[in-house]
Amino acid sequence: MTGKVRTRIAPSPTGFLHLGTARTALYSWAYARHHGGEFVLRIEDTDVARSTQDSTDQILASMHWLGLDYDEGPIYQMQRLERYREVIAQMLEAGTAYHCYCTPAELDEMREAQRARGEKTLYDRRWRPEPGKVLPPVPEGVPPVVRFCNPPEGDVTWNDLVKGEITINNREIDDLIILRPDGVPTYNFAVVVDDWDMAITHVFRGDEHINNTPWQINIFRALGAPLPQFGHVPVILGDDGQKLSKRRGAVSVTAYEENGYLPEAMLNYLARLGWSHGDDELFTREQMVSWFDGSHLSKSPAQWDAAKLAWVNAQYIKAKPDDALAPLVAAQLQKRGIAADERLPAICALFKDRCETTVALADWAAAFYADVTPSEADLAQHVADAVKPVIATLAEKLASVAWEKVSIAAAIKEVLAEHSVKMPVLAMPVRVLLMGTPQTPSLDSVLAIFSREKVIERLKRA
Repeated sequence: MTGKVRTRIAPSPTGFLHLGTARTALYSWAYARHHGGEFVLRIEDTDVARSTQDSTDQILASMHWLGLDYDEGPIYQMQRLERYREVIAQMLEAGTAYHCYCTPAELDEMREAQRARGEKTLYDRRWRPEPGKVLPPVPEGVPPVVRFCNPPEGDVTWNDLVKGEITINNREIDDLIILRPDGVPTYNFAVVVDDWDMAITHVFRGDEHINNTPWQINIFRALGAPLPQFGHVPVILGDDGQKLSKRRGAVSVTAYEENGYLPEAMLNYLARLGWSHGDDELFTREQMVSWFDGSHLSKSPAQWDAAKLAWVNAQYIKAKPDDALAPLVAAQLQKRGIAADERLPAICALFKDRCETTVALADWAAAFYADVTPSEADLAQHVADAVKPVIATLAEKLASVAWEKVSIAAAIKEVLAEHSVKMPVLAMPVRVLLMGTPQTPSLDSVLAIFSREKVIERLKRA
């Protein structure tokens, strides 16, 4: 490989950054970092009617949360209109583009006639200048578009980084519009000028763009611009087997942050949706950068698996230091109007092995900071009249013991011996009264994190 590797991600701000685009961003970022290159963020906002600032903000927030740092950007296409028009003018002068005055009605009529003849619906090039051809008279009051002079014959072939060699015949594509009447360029033109100006060397994107690639390659060649290498990654399928997209049930990247997923877990899971390194399931960002050389990308669609993502996230939560986990759980508690304190790291240490998300961890932590209301069913099943004297004895003993785990454990054993009952008889109701559930980690560990006053107060509700 010669020259500096430069990759990019170019989302459209017509909705949230969805998971497929996030995965493409990850691959582009990792490839650039692997080769010591540069990664560019471009916002393709030429769809003026549908682009919003909220979507742009969400894209930037998603990239930040995922930790996909970019070396240039964000670069906005709408701030580059003069550049596009400059290139259009050069193409018109060079004869690689031309004005077309067809009205929408004429185009509809053209397509209907082609369909009636059983032909593919393609623009018939009626306004394309050719030697000896007489063009129609320019109609009054019809603003023209600018079309690209696509080669009428021959093949477009490229060696795709994912799919291998792909060939599409030029007869399958037509003279696409590259500039609308309002002076705003179309996607296939703007993306070429951007990639040219920004010296992009490698383009990773979804394989829904394969049909756009021949046009783009032909425009690159018409401009005398160097071609980047293309890698088209397969789509991600949802549970229904259909493409996961922002129009079909996909969830935004930031929604996963809100729902308690860790960015490092999301990156790990996204990476494995279409790429592998042997049998490695869990790996760090640094390992991925070290391994991601563009090979081992799958040619087949990947299936989104919410349960697998939850498992991956659980592994990262277990491995995360308690002091680093606590602020994330504190943020979840804050949404509920609960202020955490210095006990939170210890709470995280005790409960994180049981949790798939920081939301679930916050559910456990909330019992230490806010009132709990055990269900009637749990109270009836576990806090029976027969066990209430045992609970009362425990409350009595806990009122005077040293408030640390060893002493609390000793007090519990004394109560069990005094009443001749086994641990589950006492532990289940105490857990229900304290935590609102009969299932918790070891009772002495849970009690030690509570204040003495809170424990006795809740036990006396029996």
